[in-house]
Amino acid sequence: MKLTERLAEAARAHGVPGAAIALYVDGELHEAATGVVNRDTGVETTTDSLFQVGSTTKVWTAALVMQLVEEGLVELDRPVTDYLPEFAVADGAVVTVRQLLSHTGGFDGDLFEDTGRGDDCLDQYMGYLRGAGHVHAPGAMFSYCNAGYCVLGAIVARLRGTTWEQAVRDHLYAPLGVTHAALLGEEAVLFRTAVGHLGPDRTVHRQWQMPRSNAPAGSTMCLTPRELVRFGRMFLAGGLSESGDRVLSEETVAAMREQQVSVPGVSGLLGSGWGLGFELFDWGAYGHDGGTVGQSTFWRIMPESGVVLAMSANGGGFAGLITDLALPLIRETTGLDLPDLPVPPESPQTVDLAPYTGVYEGPTAVWEVEGTPDGGLAITLVPGELMQDMGATRSTTTYVHHSGDSFVAVEAEDGVHDSVTFVMRDGVAAYLHNSRAVPRA
Repeated sequence: MKLTERLAEAARAHGVPGAAIALYVDGELHEAATGVVNRDTGVETTTDSLFQVGSTTKVWTAALVMQLVEEGLVELDRPVTDYLPEFAVADGAVVTVRQLLSHTGGFDGDLFEDTGRGDDCLDQYMGYLRGAGHVHAPGAMFSYCNAGYCVLGAIVARLRGTTWEQAVRDHLYAPLGVTHAALLGEEAVLFRTAVGHLGPDRTVHRQWQMPRSNAPAGSTMCLTPRELVRFGRMFLAGGLSESGDRVLSEETVAAMREQQVSVPGVSGLLGSGWGLGFELFDWGAYGHDGGTVGQSTFWRIMPESGVVLAMSANGGGFAGLITDLALPLIRETTGLDLPDLPVPPESPQTVDLAPYTGVYEGPTAVWEVEGTPDGGLAITLVPGELMQDMGATRSTTTYVHHSGDSFVAVEAEDGVHDSVTFVMRDGVAAYLHNSRAVPRA
């Protein structure tokens, strides 16, 4: 397998400062690490190094909610207000727990307000969220929603009578036997912990700690890849930890993997459907990816072969690590026939571009869509303040028609061609969909 050599080679090829990977196959755990956790200090990355795992956290939050369901404290199809009376969005729409878990709640999702470091930060966030705009009717479609998972974390904290962090420690970390993890900065300093790197120079991002109010959605959790593998093995075992402790019931594990909604667009690195917390891949896997400022995580569980793979890195071209290392490893260890990632057709079909052109506006950015003389779409990203702080700049990408109402980028980034899909209403695009449903302005 030569895992260490392959990881180091891929990291060098894609300018990744540091990375670690864990692979569980045939009943054995294989691990490798390369590079440094921080270019300013030169501290070496090891398999014990912690990385911010970003939105992979959402499955941990989903598991906490499903434990409450098992105990009869939460019903998936009850309104969120049954558990958090203060929860409200702009038009008073009724949103259910199931809709939050499956990203179909329909309200603005990228709301990252910092409500402080206190134990009441989620309660404060609920106040901030009041009046959040709806982008579609609840249950109407998939639109990735970070804010919805903050609400789920608030439900967990409220019903457990503690903080979301303590619920994670008591109800997941302890029975699973997790040891290499941090949920707050003061815990992270006890470990060899990665920092994010941005830009072509791989400059250290100076603001490491992200808002605690967004922790249930992925702002703070730090893990080694092996701990994500440990979590994945629990799902493979029908809810049992390695020591035999019952974390979730078999019925709950099955329910989390049951598709709740399809994801618009071309099948690629994003799942084709979503369960109760999980991304679902129609080629035979489930999992979740994650990203914070300058850090990224890839996590897949292959139930038929019993393989689990987790990989994290702290900057550079993470998509290149996925295409050069993670996906080939999955093919080699499982025999699964993974579909090729989308690429531009050799002769793109000519389509009427008028229904797609216009301006689409979300809470963190604006997308300006114009036709090009050769029949493609020029999509300009105009980042808001938050995205600018994360290193995004105004940029224009050219897309050509792929299929249906989907378009694929002409140029690849680290071997991956981005894609967008337009959701149509009465023959005109109502949304630009790029995992988020971005409404026409």
